[in-house]
Amino acid sequence: MSDLRGERGGGSSPHSAHHEILHKATMTYQDHGMCSFRVLVLLAWFLGAPVVDSSSRLLSVTSKVGNQAVLPCSWKQRLGAAARPDCHVQWATPTDRVFELRGAQRWEAEEFRGRVEVPVEKLGSGDCSLVISDVQIGDAGSYESFMVVGGHDGASKSQVFIQMVRLSVLDHKSTESRGPGEDLVLDLFTRHSVRVVFQDRNSSDWSVLWARGDQEAGRLLKHPEEEQLTFRRLRREDQGTYKVLDEHGLAVSTVRLSVEERPKALRVTELLETPTDGAARRSCSALLVFISSASLLHAGRV
Repeated sequence: MSDLRGERGGGSSPHSAHHEILHKATMTYQDHGMCSFRVLVLLAWFLGAPVVDSSSRLLSVTSKVGNQAVLPCSWKQRLGAAARPDCHVQWATPTDRVFELRGAQRWEAEEFRGRVEVPVEKLGSGDCSLVISDVQIGDAGSYESFMVVGGHDGASKSQVFIQMVRLSVLDHKSTESRGPGEDLVLDLFTRHSVRVVFQDRNSSDWSVLWARGDQEAGRLLKHPEEEQLTFRRLRREDQGTYKVLDEHGLAVSTVRLSVEERPKALRVTELLETPTDGAARRSCSALLVFISSASLLHAGRV
């Protein structure tokens, strides 16, 4: 597929080129163009100009690591309501192509391999939204969508700017409390998580507890199918901060864990809230009544 290239800017000044960006969303393909549309957008940023032209607005989408993000796009706002049997859609960041679809032909960048899609069944009706699966921290940034039109009966192809979307990606954060001897399930959230590191609450050093490929590392056990680790038989010295990191060393999640002995009544209440059969629930209820009665009797003797 052709590279995304913009129209070469003749002898106009940077300011006139800026106005051309703002009022012309159609770019003509040239074999030896010296300046792409995205480079001109960067020039507009440098001059303090708006990122998109006056008839567009910047959309914002927020997702968490491992989730799915949908970057909205509707070509009918630019090209009219008539159905287009030859839809040719492109998505790019300000510096690189991300995805391109033209009929049965498709192309996707290596870092997005198997994670990006524009649903074909919706494209003909105007929906050119980009679906990013298993979102990563590195996916954050600005994305631009284009439709390529023309090219029939000797006419030149034109690249029509449709929409700019800014994607923000957040990591997961949680605080957990467990009793000694209990287990903690650490979610990895994505197959791109490669290690888990730990920092004791009284230390500034980090140590690696688990790395991708280890099915079992000490008391850490990887689930054979799910992206989860189980930390078994917790001890007091296990309390601290756990971070799940991706291949770039970026935090996918942060878990702050405390390990403390909890009152027996609270532990029995948790058992009662856990789905189980009727006999087990009746046994737990009887145990709770026994503990409550013993507590009252002890209080009466004091």
